[in-house]
Amino acid sequence: MAFAGLKKQINKANQYVTEKMGGAEGTKLDLDFMEMERKTDVTVELVEELQVKTKEYLQPNPTARAKMAAVKGISKLSGQAKSNTYPQPEGILADCMLTYGKKLGEDSIFATALVEMGDSLKQMADVKYSLDDNIKQNVLEPLHQLQMKDLKEVMHHRKKLQGRRLDFDCKKRRQAKGSQITDDEIRSAEEKFAESLQLAQVGMYNLLENDVEQVSQLVTFAEGMLDYHSQCSEILKVLVETLNEKREEAAARPKSEFVPKTLADLNIEILGSQDGMNASPLPSPMRSPARTPMPSKPTQPCCTALYDFEPENPGELGFKENDLITLIQRVDENWFEGSLNGRTGYFPQSYVQVTVPLPTN
Repeated sequence: MAFAGLKKQINKANQYVTEKMGGAEGTKLDLDFMEMERKTDVTVELVEELQVKTKEYLQPNPTARAKMAAVKGISKLSGQAKSNTYPQPEGILADCMLTYGKKLGEDSIFATALVEMGDSLKQMADVKYSLDDNIKQNVLEPLHQLQMKDLKEVMHHRKKLQGRRLDFDCKKRRQAKGSQITDDEIRSAEEKFAESLQLAQVGMYNLLENDVEQVSQLVTFAEGMLDYHSQCSEILKVLVETLNEKREEAAARPKSEFVPKTLADLNIEILGSQDGMNASPLPSPMRSPARTPMPSKPTQPCCTALYDFEPENPGELGFKENDLITLIQRVDENWFEGSLNGRTGYFPQSYVQVTVPLPTN
C-alpha cells in the first residue's frame, strides 16, 4: 500500500512536469493579475537591494562591516551579546588629530588648531551615529519586517496558487481524456484554486497600494540626512571661524631670532681642542656593513592575523594583529584550526589572511 501511494505521487509529479515542459500552461490569468505579479517581483528585489545599499551608505567600509559581522557571529555561537560600534571615519581622523595635537603641546598654535578640529570631527562622528540609529530604526527595521512578513506571505500565496492551478488543470484534462475523475474532485480543485487566487490578489493589492507608509519611510530617510548635514554644516562653520582666528594669531605672533647652538655651547668636549683648533679627528677604521639575513618564506600552511582575536569559548585560539598562525585544518567555511606559540585552537576565517593555503585534498 505504501508503495502504491508513493507511485501515485510520483506519477502526479511527473504529469505536472510534463505539462510545464510541454508548454501546456493551463488556465490563464488576466493581464491585470500578471502586472501585479511583475510589480510584486520588483518590490521583492527592491526591498532586498535597498537594505543592502542603505547599510553600505551608513557603513561604507567593507572591512569594518566584515569584522563587525564576524564578531556578531561569534557572539551568537557563544550565546553572549557583544556590542560593536562601527568606526566612523570622522572619529578615526579626530583621534589622530587629538593625539598629535596633545603631543605637540599647548605652546604650539598648530597643536591647538589640531585639537579644535579633532573636537569638531568628534562631534560630526556623534551626529553620524545618530543618523545611523535613526535610519536603522525607522527605515531598515520596517523594510525588514515588510520582507519577512508581508512579502513572505504574498509569495507563499502565489506559490500555492500555482500548485492549485496546475492541479485544477490536470484534473480537467484527465477527465476529458476519460480518466476516473469525478465532478466533485473537479469542483474541490476549482474551489481551492479560486481561494488561492483570491488570497494572492488581495495580498499583492495591499502590498502595492501601501504607498503612504513606504513614502513616509523615504521622508524619514531624507529628513534624517538633512538633519545630519545641517548639524555638520553648523559644526564646520564654527570650526572654520576658529581656525581663521588661529591663523591670524599665528601670523601676528612675533618671530624671535634663532641662533643655533654650537658644541661648545652644549659643553661637549671636542677632540683635539686642547692641542689646537686645527687638529683633525683620527680616522675611524672602515667596517663592512653587517648583512641582515633575508626572512625565509614560510612553506607550511599558515595565515596572518588581520585583527586581534580574544577567545570567548573553550577551544578558541587567541592572537594579536600580524601574528603568523600555523594552519592545521579547516573546520567549516567560517572557522580554521591552527597553532601559535605551542597553543592550538579554533579561530574565525574573517580575522586572518591566508598566506600559504592548506592542501586542496
